[in-house]
Amino acid sequence: MKKLGIIGCGWLGNRLAEHLSKDYEIFATTTTQSKLDGLNAKGYHTTLIKFPDEADAKMKTWETVSELDAIIIAVPFSGLRGSKIPMTGKRQNLLRFIGDFKEQMFYTSSTGVYPDTEKEFKEDDLPATEVESENFILEKFPHTNILRLGGLMGGERLLKNYNISKLDQLVNHIHYADICSVIEKMLDKHSESKVYNVVAPVHPNKQEIINAQKGLPYTGTRTDTGRIISSEKLISELDFTFQYPDPRYFHH
Repeated sequence: MKKLGIIGCGWLGNRLAEHLSKDYEIFATTTTQSKLDGLNAKGYHTTLIKFPDEADAKMKTWETVSELDAIIIAVPFSGLRGSKIPMTGKRQNLLRFIGDFKEQMFYTSSTGVYPDTEKEFKEDDLPATEVESENFILEKFPHTNILRLGGLMGGERLLKNYNISKLDQLVNHIHYADICSVIEKMLDKHSESKVYNVVAPVHPNKQEIINAQKGLPYTGTRTDTGRIISSEKLISELDFTFQYPDPRYFHH
């Protein structure tokens, strides 16, 4: 069985591990002992590791990295949109931990790299080499696949459960099940050096979604302008069909 490393087994990493464990032996990292015990109980090989904000000269290379067929980095290294938080040390620690990995690699970025402007954004509008939080990994590992994820939804993560503002704003959301399927397909195709927006292709507004999740009708009108992140490239190049194309029905 092939071996897959997942750096950061949090909300998304855990779901990726569960989805891909049928085809891969899972080697995971986590930051707490309690999570480590839980992941080991699932049959994963888990390493307890933290990536401190300050560069750690004692940071060692992951001892199992040479055995892995692929790595998914599911730890945030970009901060929130527009923030100027320096993450140089934290990133250096990650690069040391990965060592000189030559196999397939995935880095989970965010659609937050795009400006807060009312237009449709495609990947070529902002090359990864021009995005500081993506380029740092490409400088050492140019074969990395960059996945710009929309707002992570699914399971208990539903808009109706949160205090939401700007209810007429169009959304760029993605169900975790589709992220799992995208990565599975890219693993099978041995994709390298790809940049994809991983976003559901339908963009309702927040009020539409909340009403749908509460079983209420929506009588308003959806605006046709807003900040839209296009997934056309992903759909075309991977011949990908979304299981959850419309965020109004993520709860089904």
